Amino acid sequence: MNATIKTYSPVIFMSLLLVALLAACDATESQQALLSTSAHGETGYEKGPHRGRLLKDGDFTLELAIFETGVPPEFRAWATKNGQALNPGEVDLNIKLTRLGGKVDDINFVPHGDVLRGDTVIYEPHSFIVTINATHDNTSHTWEYNNFEGRTKIEPTVAEALEIETLIAGPVVMQETITVYGRIAVNNERIRKISARFDGMIKSVAPSQGERVHKGQELATVESNESLQLFTITAPISGVITRRDANPGEQTDGRQLFTIVDTSSVWAELSIFPAHLAQVKTGAPVTITDTTSGQTINGKISQINVIAEADQTVKARVVLDNKKGLLHPGRYISAKITVGEHSAALAVKRMGLQSFRDFTVVYAQINDEYEVRMLELGLQAGEWAEVLGGLEPGTRYVSKNSYVIKADIEKSGASHDH
Repeated sequence: MNATIKTYSPVIFMSLLLVALLAACDATESQQALLSTSAHGETGYEKGPHRGRLLKDGDFTLELAIFETGVPPEFRAWATKNGQALNPGEVDLNIKLTRLGGKVDDINFVPHGDVLRGDTVIYEPHSFIVTINATHDNTSHTWEYNNFEGRTKIEPTVAEALEIETLIAGPVVMQETITVYGRIAVNNERIRKISARFDGMIKSVAPSQGERVHKGQELATVESNESLQLFTITAPISGVITRRDANPGEQTDGRQLFTIVDTSSVWAELSIFPAHLAQVKTGAPVTITDTTSGQTINGKISQINVIAEADQTVKARVVLDNKKGLLHPGRYISAKITVGEHSAALAVKRMGLQSFRDFTVVYAQINDEYEVRMLELGLQAGEWAEVLGGLEPGTRYVSKNSYVIKADIEKSGASHDH
């Protein structure tokens, strides 16, 4: 089975698994009904002249619609009896909206011209059980129906198999970062250029170019031209021979014979553009990514150059530990430099964000049900997005693999039913 799973991309696999597991669930009749209307309101109902839902009880008819032209969404209602319009002042109307989690919006109505106008804004999502009580001429009329949108139900075992993860929305200290680019360079403080103390004839040479040597290891022997005595040249540090200009039988002639580079420490040289220069400070945390290997490593800005380059950027340096030898001088890198912090009273993981209609949303989880929450967003930095409205603090929301919830809702044909 594992071999079969590996042939699919994660997105395709998750979608197929969702369909299979949902189909296999032994859901009750009521659960099946919920799934069939999970993403939208009831369909196929009769609409009135104002494009609202017609609710009939004998010779009394109420047309109910959500009105949002030029005003925040609100309920409007028109009543008729035996096909004749009733004066709005003759009808006493109350509607209760029971939302996911049990919260109830209690809406009363007042006459407004030829219409009954609700006294409460219908906030998003427009997903609730609607309970209507209308009284006319001492006769009560009641109706109840589901108006669900952006909602679905997934059993815990299915959610676990799909690796759906959730978090509690709350305060977060967000790291404000800028992205810059550069490359890994040799740490110039870890380079040694080696010459002979006295001129003479080179008698032997031990290491080859590219060979790693340790501190104190013999590099060459030289016979002094003056004393004719042999002396030994040894490695002053451990590292790699990057240059060897010494062969037996040659005169040293005061030239550089070897270069040793210790790559256990390297520099990340980052190019800072003028627009960002004022934000970057010495000591600022940096996350560096090798664009070739994808490896990431953390460090801090240790130095900012005072001289601009030809392209007007300024080099900022990060000293990196490279004892494992995974960072190779010359490779290109990208880096995120932390330039500030922002305390958000409420924030969610950016990977949990999805689109729904014209909104950016997360999916709130209440028991086994998931429902959209339309967000007003503030600062987005790093892995977090600040929430200014649309989500209650303490709400459990889908933080990972939220696309699975979106796909399950969209397969039912999400609508915004008024």
